Amino acid sequence: MNKVIAFIPVRGGSKSIPLKNIKPLCGKPLVCWNIEALEASPHVDEVVVATDSVEIWTTVESRDYKKTKLYRRSAENACDTASTESVMLEYIKYANLPEEDVFMLVQATSPLTESVHFSEALEKYSTGEYDSMLTCVRNYRFFWNEDGSSMNYDYMNRPRRQNFSGMLMENGAFYINTVEKILSNGNRLGGKIGIYEMPEYTATEIDEPDDWMILEKLMRKYKSEFQKPSAKPSIKLFVTDIDGTLTDGGMYYSENGDELKKFNTRDGMGLGMLREAGIKTAIVTSENRELNRRRAEKLKVDFLVQGKREGGKVAAVTEIVKELGISMEEVAYIGDDVNCIDLLSSVGDAACPADASSKVKKIPGIAVMTKKGGEGCVREFIESIL
Repeated sequence: MNKVIAFIPVRGGSKSIPLKNIKPLCGKPLVCWNIEALEASPHVDEVVVATDSVEIWTTVESRDYKKTKLYRRSAENACDTASTESVMLEYIKYANLPEEDVFMLVQATSPLTESVHFSEALEKYSTGEYDSMLTCVRNYRFFWNEDGSSMNYDYMNRPRRQNFSGMLMENGAFYINTVEKILSNGNRLGGKIGIYEMPEYTATEIDEPDDWMILEKLMRKYKSEFQKPSAKPSIKLFVTDIDGTLTDGGMYYSENGDELKKFNTRDGMGLGMLREAGIKTAIVTSENRELNRRRAEKLKVDFLVQGKREGGKVAAVTEIVKELGISMEEVAYIGDDVNCIDLLSSVGDAACPADASSKVKKIPGIAVMTKKGGEGCVREFIESIL
């Protein structure tokens, strides 16, 4: 088989679930489930994530992927009325792909797709029996026409499920074709179409908030990653927020107008314990204050990043990760408020103080400390790591 390119179009303008493509699903950004399944498939040579969103770009870029690259799709092909085919064709022409290459469209809204599904479908496609392929699930519902006639069974002889073959329903997980046929047909499918049948539980796609709740349960029941316990990643970088985490979040002012903050000495001792264990430390905060710099110097942290920047805290930590030559899976982070959510959802080990924002506490897999911000929550998290 020629080169296999998996193409995942994700845009930032989702109306029903804002930024749903990087919203954490079972502790991992939605788009990352399919990226990682594709990365693990030996049949896939390259993964292309096409997005118009800085947030999605930064989230994917922060992960230590080997086959995956990013493509900045045009605004014209990222609007509500643009078809998926339009961005497929845009990329094919931009990359000047050879016509014989296999082009697999993968939908991020179907996170139950496993590496084995991609591999089996590509093996079936490689036989040359089909020009293109799509994924379906078998539906055992009885369907009717608007004129009152039954569509797929004889209601006078209602079959039992075990004797009923059902109907094949497109589940939208992925589609396989060649570059040549996509260019000639202007469509993801064409010619003699083959079907790769997937398990019935993969029928659900994420479009509405209710779908999210359903998928969370299905993921934990069926996704191979949840079938056996996994050890925590080896942490090589520890990152903490300041306000509300290293401090109690209070802002104190003297009569002279000096700004004061209350830190906890036990947290400082904990950072020293990390240093002795050979784990790098960092403070990343949205506030740019001289007293933050002085505290970081006293704690002897390896990195201090202050002030807001494009891409937020994820971008700041991504730069540190690249400098250290490690992955985001090897990062631990503790933060307390909504501006920490993206980073908490991107690292290998995440925690928050007992009095953190309710939205932070709802991040799947996050460890909620028993101590509040400024009362030793950072030390508590450090001890759990060490």
